[in-house]
This record gives sequence, C-alpha cells and structure tokens, in this order.
Amino acid sequence: MTLGRRSRSRIVIDIKIPDEALQDWQEALETLAQAFDGSLFLLALTASDGLTPQLSLCDDNQVHRQSVAQLCAQGLSLFRDYIEHPHHPREPVDVGGIILHPLFWPSQALYGALCLVPNEQANHNKRLNTQVKLTCQAMQYALINLYQTHRQQLIEIAPQAAPNVDLQLFIDSLQEHVWMKDVAGRYVLINHSVEIAWGRSKEQLLNRTDDEIFSPELAEEFVQGDYESIVRGVQVTAAECEAKDIDQSNSWLETTKVPVVSPDGTLEGVIGISRNITSHKAAQEQLELAANIFENSVEGVVITDASGNIIEVHGAFTEITGYSRDEVLGENPRILNSGRHDKAFFERLWRSLLTNGKWHGEIWNRRKSGAIYPEQLTISSMYGDDHQVRYFVAVFADISAQKQSEKELARLVYHDPLTKLPNRMMLSANLEQELRHAAREETELALIFIDVDLFKHINDSYGHVTGDAILVEVARRLGQKLGEEATLARLGSDEFIAVLPHVESDDSVSLMVSRLREAFDAPFLLDDEGSVRLTASMGVAIYPGDGESGDTLLRNADTAMHRAKANGRNNYAFYTQSLTLASVEHLKLQSALHDAINKDAFYLVYQPKLALGTGQCVGFEALLRWEDPQLGTISPAIFIPVAENIGLINEIGLWVLKQAATQGAQWLAEGKRFGRISVNVAGPQLQQKQFCAQVKRVLDEAGLPPEYLELEVTESCMMSDPLAVIEVLKQLGELGVELSVDDFGTGYSSLNYLKRLPIHKLKIDQSFIRDIPRDGNNTAIAKAVIALGHALNLCIIAEGVETPEQAAFLEAAGCDQAQGYLYSKPRMVEELAEFLG
Repeated sequence: MTLGRRSRSRIVIDIKIPDEALQDWQEALETLAQAFDGSLFLLALTASDGLTPQLSLCDDNQVHRQSVAQLCAQGLSLFRDYIEHPHHPREPVDVGGIILHPLFWPSQALYGALCLVPNEQANHNKRLNTQVKLTCQAMQYALINLYQTHRQQLIEIAPQAAPNVDLQLFIDSLQEHVWMKDVAGRYVLINHSVEIAWGRSKEQLLNRTDDEIFSPELAEEFVQGDYESIVRGVQVTAAECEAKDIDQSNSWLETTKVPVVSPDGTLEGVIGISRNITSHKAAQEQLELAANIFENSVEGVVITDASGNIIEVHGAFTEITGYSRDEVLGENPRILNSGRHDKAFFERLWRSLLTNGKWHGEIWNRRKSGAIYPEQLTISSMYGDDHQVRYFVAVFADISAQKQSEKELARLVYHDPLTKLPNRMMLSANLEQELRHAAREETELALIFIDVDLFKHINDSYGHVTGDAILVEVARRLGQKLGEEATLARLGSDEFIAVLPHVESDDSVSLMVSRLREAFDAPFLLDDEGSVRLTASMGVAIYPGDGESGDTLLRNADTAMHRAKANGRNNYAFYTQSLTLASVEHLKLQSALHDAINKDAFYLVYQPKLALGTGQCVGFEALLRWEDPQLGTISPAIFIPVAENIGLINEIGLWVLKQAATQGAQWLAEGKRFGRISVNVAGPQLQQKQFCAQVKRVLDEAGLPPEYLELEVTESCMMSDPLAVIEVLKQLGELGVELSVDDFGTGYSSLNYLKRLPIHKLKIDQSFIRDIPRDGNNTAIAKAVIALGHALNLCIIAEGVETPEQAAFLEAAGCDQAQGYLYSKPRMVEELAEFLG
C-alpha cells in the first residue's frame, strides 16, 4: 500500500511510501482518534493528485452526512487555495466543520492533506487543533526522511561527475534568458541574455527582488509564478508574453520555472528560463486558425490515414452526417456509402486520387438516420517527405438545398408557371422522345391541338385574374379526361396540346377527342358566384401519316384546329380530311348511343330456331335493333363495337336481357310454348363480378324460370380469359340457364378449355355455312364441328341457313338445329304466331 504517486512533472516522482511508514501513519491516526474517545468520526489522508483517499479511518457505527468522496473534494479545494494564493497560512483550517491540514515535502511542495470530520458531539477546541498539528508534523518528518533516503540512493548510483565547468560561462553561452532566485526572491544568478533583454547590468539585478526591479503588477505576477512552481513541486510554464529579446525585437517569450531543491530536500530557490517562441507561436496561431476554420466551417472535413481509416473529423461533419466524432474514429468512410454508385465509379475516383492527388465531384452518401443526400466532395492526398501518401483529406458540403433549387429552376424553365403543365420547351423534348419510341415500336401517335374559343372575351370582360383561374380549371379538367399515359402541355394563352402515345385506331382518337370535349360541358364558376360556359376547337394530327417530326405534327394539328374554327368553332377536325369526315360520323354515333335507351330507340326482334328433320320450333334468338330519328337504321355490326369502346355495352346488354325475359314471361302467361329465348352476352358483361347475380335478379323480377333462358357467348370472348369465364359459366349453369358458344370456329378455341366449359350447345358460324355443299373446305369444317360437338355431348346448331341444299346437308351430317332466312328472318313479336305452340 503506497501513498506516493507517479507524475511526469513532479520532482519526487519515484519516492514511494514504504509499508512500515504507512503502518506508522495508520497507528498515528488511530492514536489521534482514540485520544478524543470517538469525537472524530473520520480521518482521511488524500494525495494532491485528486485520487481517492489512500488511507482512512472511519467509525462504522455512526452515520455521517459527509462521504469520503466529498471529503476528497474539500481536500482538493484546499490544494487549489494554496497554489493560487502565495500568502495562504500553512495552518489547519475549518471548512464547513471539516478540519483540513496540509502536508508538505521538505522542498515546500504540497504533498496532500489530512482531513478530519469530528462528530456532532466533538468540541473544536485548542487541544484538538494542537494534537492534529503534532500528528501532521510527525508525518511531514517522515516525508523528510523518505526524501533524504531517496536522494542518497540517487547519489550512490550516479555516474562519475563531469569535469568542472564555469557555471557563468555555461549559462552565458545560451541565447535563452536564464536566472535564479533564492528563497527570499532575490536574483542570485543571471546570464548575459538577461542583461541585454532587460536593459540592465548584473549590478542592477543581482541581490534585488522583483519588487525592486519591476512595477508592482509585474512583480506580483512573477512572484505568483515562483510560488506555483514551489507548491506544486514541478516545472511550470509561468507565462507567455510579448517582450524584447536579445536583439531588441518584439518577440513572444515563454518563461519556465522549476524549484531548486538541496540534497537534504530543502528549498534553495527557483530557476527561470525564458525562450523565444515567436515562430512556434506563429505556427500555433496558424494551427489554431486552421482548427477554428475547420470547426466553424459549414463544410464537413474528414481526415484518414493512408489505409483509409478515419483519424479526425471537423467542421459540419456531425451536423451533415449525424455521426459523432467518437462514432467514426477508426472507421472507414464506407460507413457513409449510399449504395447508389457502382464499383466502376469508385475505381475512377481512386485512380484520379492516386494519379493526380485530388478528386472533385458529386456523390450520394447516407446519413446515420439512413437518409440519402447529395454532397459536393473534394478529396486531396497529403504526402510525406518520402513522397508517399500520409493522409487523405476530404472536404464535403451537403448540396441538398442546391439540388432542390436546381429542380425548382428546372421546373420553372420547363413548366408553365400558371397551370404547372409542361410548357412549349418541355413539350418539344417529350414529343421527340415519344416519336422515337413510336418509330422503334412501329406504333401511331396522335397530337391534339386544343384552343379555347373566344377566350379573349373572358379576359376583356372579367379581367386577367379571373381568366387565369379559368385556365387553371381548364387544365385540371383536361388532365382528368386524358389519364396518366397521355401528356398535356400549355403552349401559351388559351392553347393546349395533348399527346396520345400508342394509338391503336382512329376510333380511339375520336373517343379521346369526345372525352376532351366533355371537359367543357359543365360551366366554369367565377369568383362572384356567377358562371360562364366555354367551348373549344380541336385539331388532330397523327404520326406518321400527318408528319414524322414534332414541328410538322404541331403545325398540321394547328392547321386542323383552325379548320375546325372556320367550321363554326366548338368543333374539331383531323388534318386528313377523310379522317375528319369519318370521325364526325363516329362522334354522332357515340352521342346518339348515349341517348338511345332513354329515348326508346332500341327494340328487339326474334329469329326462330328449328329442329332439323321435324321442323319444330325449339326457341328464339333475341336480336337488338336501333332506329335513330336522325341517323336512321343502324346495323348492330356498327354500333355494338362502338358501344363496347365507350363503355355502354353493359348497360345495353342488361336492357336486352330484361326485355327478353319480360317477353318470355308474357308468353308463358299466355300459355304459349317457345322453347328457350337466347340472348347474346358481350365480353365486358362476363367480366363483371356481379353478372351472375344480375341474371338471377332479372329472371326473378320478370318471373321467367331459368330453364327458359339461353345465353350465347362468343368463342373469342371465352378464350380471352378461359379460367375466369369457366367460373362465371358454372355459376350460370347452376342457375339452370342453358349456355351456347356462338360463332364457333372463328376464335381459335383450345380444346383443352373447351371440354371444361359448362356449355350445352355449339353454334356453327354462318361463314362456314354460306358455301356448303359446294365448298369442300367449309363442308369438311362443318362435318368436323358436328362430330366434335357430338363427341362432347353437345347440341349443334347452324346459323345462316338460307337454302334447302344447306339444310339437307346439315341434316345428313347430323346437325341438330338450324336458324336462318330459309325458315324466317328476325321478326317483331306480333309476327311470330306461327312459331309459337
């Protein structure tokens, strides 16, 4: 157990307290405690280095408010007082009821303090103070003996003394200022540099104190430095100041002081040395300046060794990355890797760094939080004297805000500030890209030029603010009608451009024009709660027929738009005149279809189905007809595809089903036999999840049993999604509805799916019936279909039978049923009496 401590700056560095002395101290403390019969609660000896108490005696039977750690804090406070106050009394002091007594080495260096905590009943009398003082004197006497023994050991092992050298000659040879003071503070030794720098001779300096030579303030500063060195027992740097050096130049001087101790351990004085540190100070200031710049920089700084391990970070590193300095020291910068850059990127970076000594560019890194951010990065190689890389210094700045600004600038450059739509510049770039795609994929592209009619009147009547608000609303409505695949841009003023890629047909373009015109159906509200109605003229140009470049298409679409205006506005035109005429008719057809159901323009006719051989009527097929007041009679082959394109086929198909079911229920009520009424079902109807439920509801509302209904589904419709169709047809079959495949032979059926379909009939398409029995191919196909159907236990019906020869062939081939003009054209209900039983 030792009370001595090791310190790099103490003179008594190697002096240790032997165990026997420690035992003596322990006994002395116990004797002190016993002498006062328990009035001392705690005794502790603590070293001046601030370590935990080395030796303590405590009455464990009592609880005291002070802990050992608090006692140490009081002791350290005493040490600071002695060091900071040269005239501090070296007597025991009472600090908050705790008695502290300093212990000194013979050199007057402070060793530690004896700390005593009397209990609450103890009397702080003179006898107690005297006993404590005597105990401390005994302990200090032991320190003197230890020191002298230590010095004697050093003398015994010291090498042969060097030849005597004149001390004055030695110190005069030094440029540093060297002097010595005795214990009274008088200068007893100075070198020639001191005389020159201080501007005084030896006679004016020797045997004089600082008070006699310098001003009171400066003398007090010098005395304080002497005292600190003595009390600490170490070499101290007393001051750094600007002063005259031996060349009388203004320089920075650093003064170091160290106590001089005799072999017996007593203090002899203080030696001081002042050296010129101007260059060192300048370098230090540069380093501090650089450090301050680094630390206060808005950029982050990372320094790595040659192996790439982080050895220091500065500036905004933590603020930018989220990592603290301690978290990254020793780590590789790859902890910041975002994963956005491939191996080739980093290979180029290192090649530039090792070849040119520098790399500069943009890189994406990852913060501690996981967020990825862009940074501007410069990496520089730092070389040693051997021209080998010693360090890498990376300086980086977070450029997220800059990137956002660039993005915003690009948005302003390429977008219309009012509607936020792409402007003419961005439209040109996007259009050229779409044209390249269309050329590569060999598809068509349509460009629609939209001009709001008479918009100048809006600005003139309501002002530009209102006009701008209406234009924003026009852009919103047009965008909703176009959908996501198309592009909408604003050229300026009241002109808009719609780009439709992947055009499948002219009808699809006409349909989109119709939808765009719907954007102007509703009135536009004004701020004063009024409203206005607007129309638009549109021109259409199609790639590649109307032009192969963006400029050509824009010019031709503009030409078509002006032709639409010339035709009365609120109109549209294709650049190609024939397409314009066809599209106009197409739009008329679409408009009429929307109103056909409400205006009772649809009606049903029925064509009988007969059993071959007996000629008995076994059912009727309900066929839809349309008579429009303006357009006249329109063939189902024309309006059914249009209805599918514009999404009306489900509504029309449901109407047909209701009418046919109602007619069948009426016949039953009249006691007439008619077999089954068959109704054609379109593909979109089967794709509805609620279709089976719709059929059941229609039958229930009409009062028609399911066994009187037959649904005809085209072969191509079933093959588009056979698994889904199978499920729907199974549900319909479970209702009791009979199912047949219409137009069989035209849809490339898969026999694998055909055998799994819950169907009852195959209907041979009329294209295979038309030329039999003269056409050998059609004859063979008809026979094959009949044989296939019978193999699958299906009833076979032929449609389009018009001649007795066709009927005779089909009957001979085994066909079960037939329908066609040979038996009857489709008729109105009142014309079917001869076929109803």
